[in-house]
Amino acid sequence: MRAPQSWFTEVLRQGDPQWSATAAEIDHGFVRVGFEIEDVEPFPTITGPLVIGRVETIEELTEFKKPIRFCTVEVGEAEPRGIVCGARNFAEGDLIVAALPGVVMPGPFEIASRKTYGRVSDGMICSVTELGIGNDHSGILVLAPGTAAPGADARDVLGLDDTAIDINVTPDRGYAFSVRGLGRELAGSFGVPFVDPGLGGAAQSDPVHSEPPATGTGDTWPVAIDEASSATRYTARVITGVDADAISPWWMQKRLMVAGIRPISAIVDITNYVMIELGQPLHAFDADKLSGTITVRPARPGEKLTTLDGVDRVLDPEDVVIADDSGPVALAGVMGGASTEVGADTTRVLLESATFDPVRVFRTGKRHKLTSEASKRFERTVDPEVTAVASDRAARLLVEIAGGAVASPLAEARVATPAAPVIAIATDEPDRTAGIDYPAGTTETRLREVGCSVDGRGAAEATGEVTVALDVTPPSWRPDLRQRADLVEEVLRLEGLEDIPAVVPRAPAGTGLTAAQRRRRGIGRTLALDGYVEVLPYPFMPAGVFDVWDLPADDARRRTVTVLNPLESDRPELNTTLLPGLLEMTARNIARGQRDLSLYTIGQVVLAGDHVASVGALDVTRRPTAEDITALDASLPHQPLHVAVVLTGLRDPAGPWGPGRVADHVDAFEAARSIGRASGVDIELTAGEQRPWHPGRCARLSVDGTTVGYAGELHPGVLERAGLPKRLCAVEIDVDALPLVDRLPAPHVSPFPAVLQDVAVVVPDAVSAADVEAALWAGAGDLIEAIDLFDVFTGDQVGAGSKSLTFALRFRAADRTLTEEEANEAKLAAVAVAGERVGARLR
Repeated sequence: MRAPQSWFTEVLRQGDPQWSATAAEIDHGFVRVGFEIEDVEPFPTITGPLVIGRVETIEELTEFKKPIRFCTVEVGEAEPRGIVCGARNFAEGDLIVAALPGVVMPGPFEIASRKTYGRVSDGMICSVTELGIGNDHSGILVLAPGTAAPGADARDVLGLDDTAIDINVTPDRGYAFSVRGLGRELAGSFGVPFVDPGLGGAAQSDPVHSEPPATGTGDTWPVAIDEASSATRYTARVITGVDADAISPWWMQKRLMVAGIRPISAIVDITNYVMIELGQPLHAFDADKLSGTITVRPARPGEKLTTLDGVDRVLDPEDVVIADDSGPVALAGVMGGASTEVGADTTRVLLESATFDPVRVFRTGKRHKLTSEASKRFERTVDPEVTAVASDRAARLLVEIAGGAVASPLAEARVATPAAPVIAIATDEPDRTAGIDYPAGTTETRLREVGCSVDGRGAAEATGEVTVALDVTPPSWRPDLRQRADLVEEVLRLEGLEDIPAVVPRAPAGTGLTAAQRRRRGIGRTLALDGYVEVLPYPFMPAGVFDVWDLPADDARRRTVTVLNPLESDRPELNTTLLPGLLEMTARNIARGQRDLSLYTIGQVVLAGDHVASVGALDVTRRPTAEDITALDASLPHQPLHVAVVLTGLRDPAGPWGPGRVADHVDAFEAARSIGRASGVDIELTAGEQRPWHPGRCARLSVDGTTVGYAGELHPGVLERAGLPKRLCAVEIDVDALPLVDRLPAPHVSPFPAVLQDVAVVVPDAVSAADVEAALWAGAGDLIEAIDLFDVFTGDQVGAGSKSLTFALRFRAADRTLTEEEANEAKLAAVAVAGERVGARLR
């Protein structure tokens, strides 16, 4: 929202005639009440003889390639000046701004007499762009008759000693898209009484008063609202005898240009000016092009409308239109129609002022890729109580500026709307919230400043002091005030947020992280130290992923929970496993050229199970009861915490030391063991089968006999269909299924040396190394400290269908030095048990 400093000054002088402030002080005043200033831009300085001139004669110079005019301009001197000009939007007798030789224009650009196009040009006729006021390049600035006498100093007439202030208005403050709203905020910031023009107050900035205009005795134009349109108020009045060629006064043109709106004609300029001033968009129809009742209704299927921008639009039934007996004549709240546009021959104007549904206006604008100054305000909610006041204001200006006459009383249609809520608040609630003791009456005073109606509701004794309760009714232009917190925020904002002390809260004594939180952090830290990189996939399932995996129809992972309003329409289902998202991120990294990957993620999955929501829509006007919360909690699906790992490419990088090592299923097994160690549990690995893993290179992960996940190489068919590299490995573990071990680190250190023994056993190919290792642990007794597999051999030496496994055994006693004999006995005992359990024999 952009407006000149002089406008804000005149607004506040309605409450205090002596008030004044510099642009910097106004800037700080807006910031003090929570507005961000985008720019403070002083008008450019122009030195030299810049005067008002009257065009006396115009001679068309036709001998040149482009049309050029030689004008004689009266500038208050004995003889008129001859000036060459190429603009064509002025005529003989018009008042213009002339820069005479010696003027230094913005740039800087010095004006001098010079011969051009066969004539001596003794100055320049100025446009608003050349004056540094606006961006209108269409022609020179033409002033309304009687603005000033020729020869008057144009700087004083135009008010060039001014500053444009651009305020960033956030979407929740629609009322601030007007000088009325910003003036109220500025008055509160400076403690100045505010005279509200939206409630019938005096005019703020021009000689025209805002009292309702005198009306004629004609019949009102019939208007109606279809309730399906969601519009709440529509008014219309007819003004006759309007001069379509009337020029808006300079004070109006200047304010429109600073606001970024190009002056067009008095009729259009007045509707735009009142919109900027009061925040109420208006529209002027050529009344002679309308017929029958004006109705606000939804568009009908197949209807079309040519809007003012010349585009033929096919309307949607969700669009709201203004229609007469011939059909749609405007898109409600967005843009008027070309068929009823005000033109040069317009003499009767139907002035519209209405309140439309913000959501419908927003959707219409998005649907048609169309936005306007009016739609920006309707989308943010327009004050329904200013509708008639804005119509009165515009009608008065049309009468005074365009020479019209109001032909009939105001016609109005209105739909009942809910009354504004009454909010109860204690007078000391802002004090308690901010930790500041404000002066008595601050809450009531500040709430009245923003326009609230405040009534005392009695007093209550509290800790020896009297606390008064207030009943507060928000004003019609503040739909954002709906609860006590909103009112508290208004009080604190106007009192100054910078005055609220910054106190660092003292952390309460506690136990720190829970055991589950420590476990999660420990898993992430362990994987990161092992060289894995954490990623955060989306929690939604890619479409058709389980078909790519070839999961059976009865697989529990296919029972997903569907989100009603997903971020992407083709991904409405929540993850039942972390692997789909992790594999997607793997494919994306590979597509970007990163082929050696070690990724992990920790997150929740959603398992549908048998949970069915049994709670309907809750009443949002009250807090849910304990029974409601219990029922909601019971209806939630199970959401366990999982961790998943993916490996592909080189696990050990290539370099001068060698070609590197490709990641394989053994690395996946070790990642699973690392997760177990970080969780304080021992994860057992046994041969298993689970899609999408390779059945021959998949390990079932279990703790105390309970399956907690799977690890290994993914199935070649799945990798091929998913476009992923061969031999890709993955791990997924249900962290919540692991026993929660909350223990402090207490390592057992023996001061006695270890005895190392190697043992090679031959077992059938079908026997897994994990089963052999478990048997060795069981038979070695209390002296065994570690067992590590370091060699697997197959060949004629061990026979067909068999393999040799070589383990390194480490023995140690806590109370003495072991002998080789004791270690050897323990080793043989371990081999004996392995022979009984898995058929192992010494090689």
